[in-house]
Amino acid sequence: MFTGIIQAVGSIADIEPMGADCRLRIAAGKLDLSTARIGDSIAVSGVCLTVTRLTGDGFWVDVSGETLACTTFSELRQGGRVNLEQALTPTTRLGGHLVSGHVDGVGVVARRWQEGRSVRFTIKAPEALARYIAGKGSICVDGISLTVNKVSGAEFELNIVPHTLQETTMAEFDAGRHVNLEVDILARYLERLMLGERAAQPGSAGIDRAFLAQHGFMKS
Repeated sequence: MFTGIIQAVGSIADIEPMGADCRLRIAAGKLDLSTARIGDSIAVSGVCLTVTRLTGDGFWVDVSGETLACTTFSELRQGGRVNLEQALTPTTRLGGHLVSGHVDGVGVVARRWQEGRSVRFTIKAPEALARYIAGKGSICVDGISLTVNKVSGAEFELNIVPHTLQETTMAEFDAGRHVNLEVDILARYLERLMLGERAAQPGSAGIDRAFLAQHGFMKS
């Protein structure tokens, strides 16, 4: 588990294609790896990866075909910058929100504009994720724990302060950029719990308007 508070910005030092998947060597930047061990989890732009080898200035990870298909990692290039966070411990300050490092979908930056000293972004999420995104709720974008300012359909707005722009890769975000999205883990489990016995039925489609009306959450 992670908090979504980025500890360092690293870069892709090497990419080794391995057939349907690949290996990455990550230059860790200012990330403190003094206590890191083989097998540790590190979130790389929001993707939980396992350290397979430690080097003097970074670490190696394996990236599966599933991860390449479900995240922005298929677009990674040597030299590209990535957000890094080591897994939390029982004594870690939970400054962001609980993040699993399991990407739910890939969004796209729809708009960027300046507002005072902050930068505002509109990001379009996959339609299937729209129901999990709420105004003033939390969302993880490329590993960064952020507060949703406003939601309109599958689009949501973010207000990014100068410190976040400086300490993460968000300064590089422009319209058209793809980003990894992880919705609030509580929203996912709440939906599943509300299904009750229906959750065990094959092909269960989740909660829709008919389900809500049937269980008294909507007036007919």
